[in-house]
Amino acid sequence: MRKLCINSSEIGIILGKKPSTAQKLLRTIKDAYGKKKHQSVTIREFCDFECLPYEEIFNMLNGIDLASDKTSTK
Repeated sequence: MRKLCINSSEIGIILGKKPSTAQKLLRTIKDAYGKKKHQSVTIREFCDFECLPYEEIFNMLNGIDLASDKTSTK
């Protein structure tokens, strides 16, 4: 099963931010999308908000390595 939502610790790792800064950003994204406190932020919403490549972030968070698939052409 693939992961569809993102949390503040993952945001911190991706952007190289401190946990408190990542939590503030997550709250900002929720506000921008009109989400309530208990609702999750999807990977797509995060990528759209930060102008990041969705496929690359999605694959990274789900442990999908496309580079190894491309090299195995034998």
